Amino acid sequence: MINIKGLVKRFDQLEVLKGIDLSIEKGQVFVVIGPSGSGKTTLLRCLNVLEIPSEGAISIDDKSLDFSNRIAKKEIESFRRKSAMVFQHYNLFPHMTALQNVMEGPVTVKKEDREKAREKATTLLNKVGLGDKLDYYPHQLSGGQQQRVGIARALALEPEVMLFDEPTSALDPELVGEVLQVMKDLAGEGITMVVVTHEMRFANDVANKVIFMDQGKIIEQSAPSEMFTNPQEERTRQFLNLIK
Repeated sequence: MINIKGLVKRFDQLEVLKGIDLSIEKGQVFVVIGPSGSGKTTLLRCLNVLEIPSEGAISIDDKSLDFSNRIAKKEIESFRRKSAMVFQHYNLFPHMTALQNVMEGPVTVKKEDREKAREKATTLLNKVGLGDKLDYYPHQLSGGQQQRVGIARALALEPEVMLFDEPTSALDPELVGEVLQVMKDLAGEGITMVVVTHEMRFANDVANKVIFMDQGKIIEQSAPSEMFTNPQEERTRQFLNLIK
C-alpha cells in the first residue's frame, strides 16, 4: 500500500528526515513513536505532501511521486487524495457546524452532490458517536468531540490511508479514551493507518508494527510485543524506560 524510498527532508541547512525507507501493507496499522524533534510529524506531512520532500520517492497504491524530478501541482493534488490527515489541534472550520465540516471535503475536493455529501457526513458522524451533534459548532463541542469530527471529516474523503498526527495530545486525559476507541474501531475495519502517538497502550493493543524514530532516522521497527518487551537498540530502550 505504501512504499517510501530514500526520503530526505531539509529545511534550509537542517536535515529533518535522513533517508527513510519504509513499506506498509494494506490494512496495517503502523504506529510511529519517538522523542520530540525526531521527524515523526514531518514524515506524516511528507506522506500527505503537505511538505515537499527534498529527495526520495513515495508510492501509495498505484500513485507514485519521485522527488528527484520536478512534480506538477496536479500530480501532487491527485496523490494527496490517496490519504487524509487527522491533526493534533483538530483544524475544524470554526464558522461551520460539525455536519458542514464533514461535508466540505467531498463537496469542494471531490465535487460530490451536496445531498449525497450530507447523507455520507450524517452517517460518519453517527459512526463516531456524534449523531446528536450535527448542528453544533466547534466551540460548542469538547476537545474529544472536535477530534471525532476531524476523524469523520478525514473519512468523508474515502482515503486509502488515514494519517493521525498525535490525535490525542491536545486533549484532557479523560477525553483521550473516546478518540482512541474510534481509532480502534477503524483499525478493526481494516483501514490502513499511520499513527504518530505517545499512547503506548494504544500502540501495544492496535498496531501491527511500531516504528521508533530519533534524529530523522528509523532506529528500530518491530511488532509491538517485541518493541515493548525486547527492544534491540539501546536508544529505543532508553526512550521506553523514560516514558514508562
